[in-house]
Amino acid sequence: MRANNILKNIPAFLPEEIFELIVETDNLKVERIISDGHNSPSNFWYDQISNELVLILKGSAVLEFENDDKLELKEGDYLIIPAHKKHRVESTDKSQKTIWLAVHY
Repeated sequence: MRANNILKNIPAFLPEEIFELIVETDNLKVERIISDGHNSPSNFWYDQISNELVLILKGSAVLEFENDDKLELKEGDYLIIPAHKKHRVESTDKSQKTIWLAVHY
């Protein structure tokens, strides 16, 4: 066995967001997401078939929902996004990398 650290091994240059699978079963997916000023493309909406818990471990992000509501998440903040709740990433921190833990269930 070997322990890993979710806050380590962060690439210096990120041309695109990184989605790293930590564990996946039939009913559960856990991933680390690393953002560096990234955002969702215009007119793009996530419409996921499962619930998602997102937790900001480092950095910050602004999520936008289909009804124009926006929510800023900072270090330590988490949110449960229900299945089929359309959302997008409006922005992520430009001064440091944002590290998310995402749990799809």
